[in-house]
Amino acid sequence: MKMKYILVLLTAILFSIQGLLADSPLTSTGISAAYKEVKIVQAAAKANGELTTELMAYLANKKNPLDVKIALINELSWNIDGKDNSTAFLAYLQKKKKYKNIDDFLNKASGDMIICMAYLKALDNYFEVDDAIRYAQKAKSKNGGSYTVNIICALIEAQKAMDSDWCKVYNLANNVRINESLKRDMKQEAIDIIFEYMDLYNDNCK
Repeated sequence: MKMKYILVLLTAILFSIQGLLADSPLTSTGISAAYKEVKIVQAAAKANGELTTELMAYLANKKNPLDVKIALINELSWNIDGKDNSTAFLAYLQKKKKYKNIDDFLNKASGDMIICMAYLKALDNYFEVDDAIRYAQKAKSKNGGSYTVNIICALIEAQKAMDSDWCKVYNLANNVRINESLKRDMKQEAIDIIFEYMDLYNDNCK
């Protein structure tokens, strides 16, 4: 009986810790909820969290809107044990676009494509986002006028800032929100979803 109690307690602690780890800028901003009516996002919902050929083809097509691509990636979500969607997407692009490696991709690809790779990389392992930040900043250098590029870059950077400065977590996102020069290429509903969570960090700036 005592052993059974201990096992129940340990299980409760495990789920509690997992819940805390899931509470972060990358894991608590359900952007895809604003795009549930879009067929490719619906397809992503049925993909068990893994990129399919259909989904990669959509991401690789420059004619498709960036915010829908981001919603697709968001719908694939995250896994506490890690994922490998960014590696699969790079392999797909190497075959289709003849990129030699990740650096060749970063140099030659568009900002929109790179931010998709950055977001995939960040959600693959949200405990280690240094490479994803590097990709996202590269995307911003190529398409710095896009609200979508800037806010995804901010969420990835905020994930890193969680370790040291929760006021910075808030300001990274808020600085994008108040930048009126950016092209609003994301649904307002999706923006509201992001800030419903990110505004929780505002109290840390007082």
